[in-house]
Amino acid sequence: MSDLQDEAPLVEKSEKREPMGVLFWVCVGWIVLNVFGAIFANVLPLQNPLYQNYALVNAGPSLHHLLGTDDLGRDIFTRIVYGSRVSISVGVGAMIIGFGIGAPLGMLAAYRRGRFDAILTTVMYVLLAFPAIIATIAVLSFWTPRSLYKIIVVIGIASIPLVYRVIRTATMAVATKDYVTAAKVQGATDRRILVKELLPNIAPIGISFLLIGVATVIILEGALAFLGLSVNPPTPSWGNMINESRTVLAQNPWLALFPSLAICLFLLGLNFMGDRLRSHYDVTEVKL
Repeated sequence: MSDLQDEAPLVEKSEKREPMGVLFWVCVGWIVLNVFGAIFANVLPLQNPLYQNYALVNAGPSLHHLLGTDDLGRDIFTRIVYGSRVSISVGVGAMIIGFGIGAPLGMLAAYRRGRFDAILTTVMYVLLAFPAIIATIAVLSFWTPRSLYKIIVVIGIASIPLVYRVIRTATMAVATKDYVTAAKVQGATDRRILVKELLPNIAPIGISFLLIGVATVIILEGALAFLGLSVNPPTPSWGNMINESRTVLAQNPWLALFPSLAICLFLLGLNFMGDRLRSHYDVTEVKL
């Protein structure tokens, strides 16, 4: 009898989850506020982001210009709001492409296995071995004239191998579970198993990685702006604004500070949300 007790399971899944916390919802509110501003910038009571007021060049924060003006007299606050359109569009658009292609391929490869998985995984790992940022810079350097659409497409395609690897690994961890085996025994189709059994269980990991991926792509867009490979001025983006501040940093530190603060807070919010979602839905094993 004691032997049977010794062989009893030592672990069990803990279904109890802690609440998200106040900071998580503060981050959600901040992200929603930024997205709202990016979408409805045209209808908000904002100044023209391209209007140049040479009487107020490099002015500090005031009631009429909450964050001051740049070296051409343009309102910094307005340009940050309009610039969020470009940065957020690049981040979200690129990850939609990456997940739209890489996630289904990763699920199929992990579920079917065999030759299909071996060939596809080899191809993706070869692509991962080549630095994505170098490939992005090379393509954008020759694919002219540059546009927001081209930037999104290039970065989105470059993100496919990484998304594939993450989703494939997550699917492999779920594909061997008992409920998946039971669905196969009951005669469920592959499509039903993928959609009804696998997708809901890897969705939390996917959403978490999606948020972190958006933050990473926004950083990449900022790096491209420093190389002159982002959207062409005078169209504002967070990266372009930081790049433009280099020549007037001594006279106008606000021009670098506020866009940097905007991108930093947005990325912190995305990363915290992604990490919190991952830990919240992570099913841990504890000893009895």
